[in-house]
Amino acid sequence: MKRVCPLNLEATLSSFSFMASPCNYNSENKDVESKPNHVEETEENNNIDYSQRAQWLRAALLGANDGLVSITSLMLGVGAVNEDIKTMLLAGFAGLIAGACSMGIGEFVSVYTQLDIIVAQMKREKIIRNNIDEDEKVLPNPFQAAVASAIAFSFGATVPLLGAALVREYKIRQK
Repeated sequence: MKRVCPLNLEATLSSFSFMASPCNYNSENKDVESKPNHVEETEENNNIDYSQRAQWLRAALLGANDGLVSITSLMLGVGAVNEDIKTMLLAGFAGLIAGACSMGIGEFVSVYTQLDIIVAQMKREKIIRNNIDEDEKVLPNPFQAAVASAIAFSFGATVPLLGAALVREYKIRQK
């Protein structure tokens, strides 16, 4: 026996196919554990390979960390020796340019070497498997990692530079 809902809740709840209607008491109710079609489609679309994103994210985090620490250390060292703020800012800016170039080039060489190793391994696997084509792996991009590292180093280095530029009055030592 099917009961009819006095309110028009079935039309409202029809978009929620995973929920059973509170007014429908027949045996045709769906399983509570079954997933609706739109949830299954979303799960299929979420199968994203994050390894490509991890390459530039790792480079960016290491670059920002290195920029913050190395430029802060450089500026503290120069500021401890010389009271002139212009000298400290000039040293920090020179360190920013040199460090960004160094991090970018270093990251490019590192990721390009990794790319060479992956390509060589893929060639060996194809020879062993008698040229059976399979889905190729997502290869790392050395240019993307180098740019991410250089830009992140620059952003990390601007933190101590801004601090030194905004704080004009400071004391190095008490005499």
